[in-house]
Amino acid sequence: MKIAIDEDRCRGHGVCCTLCPEVFDLNDDGYSEVLTPEVPAEFEQTVRVAIAQCPERAIGEA
Repeated sequence: MKIAIDEDRCRGHGVCCTLCPEVFDLNDDGYSEVLTPEVPAEFEQTVRVAIAQCPERAIGEA
């Protein structure tokens, strides 16, 4: 599974970072970034939850 964040939609709520800090982090500007674009299998389910919970719908499969 590959993912990406639409930087135009992200507003820095950080829900994804809270749910899966192994894959997401906040950058210096306070917006989410993907640490691992190719999601390890053990985090796929958690990343799917993060995608569903993103208030701005900024995360998607690439």
